[in-house]
Formats: sequence, structure tokens, C-alpha cells
Amino acid sequence: MAIPASELAELEQAGYRFVSEHRHSAVKVCHWTRKSLLDRGVCYKELFYGRDLGMQSHRCLQLTPSLPFCDHRCVYCWRNTDVTSPRWIGEVDEPANILDGAILAQRRLLSGFGGNPNVDGQKFKEAQNPKHCAISLAGEPTLYPKINELIEECGRRGMTSFLVTNGQHPEVLEHLAEPTQLYISLVAPDPETYERVCQPAVPNGWGRLNRSLELMPSFKCRKVIRLTLVRGLNLKDAAKYAGLIEKAGSEFIEAKAYMHVGFARSRLRMENMPLHQEIRTFARELAQETGYEFVDESEASRVVLLKR
Repeated sequence: MAIPASELAELEQAGYRFVSEHRHSAVKVCHWTRKSLLDRGVCYKELFYGRDLGMQSHRCLQLTPSLPFCDHRCVYCWRNTDVTSPRWIGEVDEPANILDGAILAQRRLLSGFGGNPNVDGQKFKEAQNPKHCAISLAGEPTLYPKINELIEECGRRGMTSFLVTNGQHPEVLEHLAEPTQLYISLVAPDPETYERVCQPAVPNGWGRLNRSLELMPSFKCRKVIRLTLVRGLNLKDAAKYAGLIEKAGSEFIEAKAYMHVGFARSRLRMENMPLHQEIRTFARELAQETGYEFVDESEASRVVLLKR
């Protein structure tokens, strides 16, 4: 799929670098990678999972193999969903080439930190060789035809992998190579809210999502249900969310606030972004409904972690 030149320019100006010949894969240095290099904090993933998985913010590679492709047009998405395709179009790049290109692009994006006296020198050296791949930057990764090979390539390189999916492709999940941690985004407690929030571009989106939730217990890897919560839209009905989460049987639940950034600002208002206290309160309701335990939180990211 050819991304319009104007969209390419906007993405590159925002810090994205396309790393594949056919321009469907991209990398962007995470805000928390930069903060970690300056010893000014780490991301909530390191806070939540670093002890178990050895994940470190300064060694994280945030990428997507499918930036122009997604079958949701979520109202909270930072992307310009008007230029997103719900099906794969065009050629496919090899996973090894995507990872090679992403690592090289990230090194270039971080190169300026090498001359900054405030940067932790050891961290900067380690950052040249990422050890974690977050396949979650933009787009729907299960639309990438070689997603299994990409996950396996991460493993061959000794990298952990977090894969985030919208659950619209249970047929892919049925045969998915297991990542280190699998996320399914669950952003609605009922089909009506799902239609309003996700605006699916494929038929039977709610049914597809529920089938993916039912498949989740079959995975041996660590599993997470992620809730992106928008005040006035889907920050409601903890009991209904609990019923859906029970199908998935995930070890963790991440309840996270919608962030008012990018193109989402043209669809939603600042008032739709919940305060951390609201997320904390809703997470406690979820804990009561699900039996999960409130184990951690990051106020800076407005996210709470529940664990079974």
C-alpha cells in the first residue's frame, strides 16, 4: 500500500522511520527510552514486567510491521485512520530485514545522545543492541503475512517480544508463534460500545474479538488484556468487562487511560482523557469483579496493573 507523501512526511517529522523496502514497517524511539538514557525514569512495562523478563526501557525497540494496515478505526487512535487499509496490499518484506532496518534506524535516532554529558554511558552502549521488541507501535500486526517469522526472528536474536493485537484475526492466533507476551486489546464491554469506539472495517468484528478471547487460554506465553479507557465512551460496566476477561483467562489486566494526542484530538476532547484517579477507581472495580489483585500502577502513564 502506498502511503501518501503528505502522510509520510508527517510521520517522519514526528520521529517515525520506515525501515522496509516496501514502506510497511516503521520504528520510533519511545519517549521512555529517551528518559531512561537520561536516568529520568522508565516505562510502565519495565516497572511491571522488568523483574520477570529483564525488560529495560533503554533497550526496547518499538516497531510495527504493518503501519498502513488496520481493520479498526478507533476513535482514540493517534493515527490518521482515513489512510489505513483493512487488508494487506502490496509486497511483503522479510522479518530479518525489518529487524535489521529497525535496529539501524534506532541507532541513528539515538546517535545524538552519545555526546550528551547527562546520558548514562553504559545505558547508551547497551541501547545500540536492543533486547526487547514491542510489536505495537501502530497498525494491526496480525495482518502482516509473516508475523510468525518475525516473532521467531526475535527469539533467534535473543530478544523478548510483546505482541499487541486487536483480536480481529482469530484465524491467525490459532497458528501464531508464541511471543514472550501476548496482548489483546479489549476496549468495549458490549457490542454497541465496540461499534462506537472501534469502528470496525470488517464484518462481525465483535464476534471475531470474542473468538480471539476464547483462544487466549490456549497460549502458554504470558497473556495480558489491555483496556484503553475513554471517559464518556467505554469507562463503564466493569462487570461486563469481567465477563469478557474471564473468557481470556489472562494473567494480567492493564487498565490504561486514553491519551489526547495526534489525530485523536480531532475526534475526541481533552475531557475524554481520564485522570489517573479515575483509572485507579475503575481498576479496583475490575479487581472486585474479576478476583484479580491490584499489584502496581504508573501515575505518569495513567495505567494500573491487575494480576490473577
